[in-house]
Amino acid sequence: MSLEALNEQVKKDLSYIAHPVSTVDWVEPTSHPDGHVYDVVVIGGGQSGLSTAFGLKRERITNITVLDENPAGIEGPWITYARMVTLRTPKHLPSIDLGIPSLTFQTWWIAQHGQEAWDQLDKIPRDEWMNYLKWYREVLELPVQNEVKVDLIEPIGNGLHRLAISGNGAKSNFLLARKVVLATGIQGGGEWHIPDFIKNNLPKSLYAHTSEAIDFDTLKGKRIGILGGGASAFDNANFALSSGVKEVHTFIRRKEMVRVNPMRILEQSGIIERYHSLNDEEKYTAMLHFFKFNQPPTNDTFNRANAWEGFHVHLDSPWLAVNSSEEGAVVRTPHDTFTFDYLIISTGLITDPTLRPELKQIEQFITRWGDVYKANPDIANPVIDAHPYLSKSFAFVPNSEEGKAALYGLFAFNYSALISCGVSASALSGIRYAVPKLVTAIADELFLDDKATILKNYFEYNVIEFTGNPKIPTK
Repeated sequence: MSLEALNEQVKKDLSYIAHPVSTVDWVEPTSHPDGHVYDVVVIGGGQSGLSTAFGLKRERITNITVLDENPAGIEGPWITYARMVTLRTPKHLPSIDLGIPSLTFQTWWIAQHGQEAWDQLDKIPRDEWMNYLKWYREVLELPVQNEVKVDLIEPIGNGLHRLAISGNGAKSNFLLARKVVLATGIQGGGEWHIPDFIKNNLPKSLYAHTSEAIDFDTLKGKRIGILGGGASAFDNANFALSSGVKEVHTFIRRKEMVRVNPMRILEQSGIIERYHSLNDEEKYTAMLHFFKFNQPPTNDTFNRANAWEGFHVHLDSPWLAVNSSEEGAVVRTPHDTFTFDYLIISTGLITDPTLRPELKQIEQFITRWGDVYKANPDIANPVIDAHPYLSKSFAFVPNSEEGKAALYGLFAFNYSALISCGVSASALSGIRYAVPKLVTAIADELFLDDKATILKNYFEYNVIEFTGNPKIPTK
């Protein structure tokens, strides 16, 4: 099957489930003197945003738009700061296809490379995943507006939100929406974390977080220090060495490298799809355990890096101090002092709604985990406590009566949902279970918002369908 034939197969498969439907959108139009009102605005055009848009269209909710601050084709991390060779997720796991076989990555790959190439493929190359996402958007005709950044979400009453927007793709300075989905990825609930002792003691020219653009061409022949022992640290180590960096030293505070990947048991155990049935104590302890291990590098990534002569790993080596000198960045550990030309910081992220500028007007109303669940002091984790406490369907939970109106219709479909909704919105392993929950919740809200009008129209419906003229027997 060619890609052209697959495109036709997708259209045929969707027609079998009445998508796109020929009947009208059931959601009642909303008017406003300031302009058009979208039923749903999805912020973020990556895999979460695209699959959400597809799910909404399947629910016959079509007055929607997807906004992404990046130019078309570079949404998400895949060809920017994601520097792994392949995805870490097993290639066979379904994800954003939402149960349509012709929409799976496997079908798309086979259409271009054949079954034998699929059988030989170990993991999905990250650039090919980006190509798949571009095809997915195109074949499903999803309404994405690129280079549009949401600067502020402002509740304006009557269940509406005004989104202040900017960017080269913005046709005005605001949009109006009834429902807003924050499909803003792994960093969308807070910010990437750089320790203060680095920010306060080094000029920015000497370091970058793994999430930032790094000009590796200028680092050829140089010595680099990497802080962190997670998968991203080793992705960057291998990428740097492949780009001509002379030496990479990776520093890990643990005495031993993590060897267990909790994601694999989550994928097999039923926890991902049934996570919503756990109580708060069980969710808290489950995610505490997840944070304990995080994700180790894949074996192939580590082996690639380890094969380079200039690759070094330092265990039990937290950074105690960092300073600048004429030679570069000076790093002190419990065991030694090192001087590097450049540092790469792989210290993850912090989830906290106060860090999100677009939530400035509403974050005060967002319930946090620390507000609801008081963990035993022996295990209490401030990182978990700072996460928003969400409903089972990703809706923000207000902490006051005033907050009910401000937060109504807002959904956090990003990494900040981890504690409340499990491995879902920002992980391919869970996205296929998460999107239907999110979309159903949005559809339910829209229906209940319009219930009076919908029922009125139902009771007043009098379109004649049966036109037969039965014969009346004569005596």
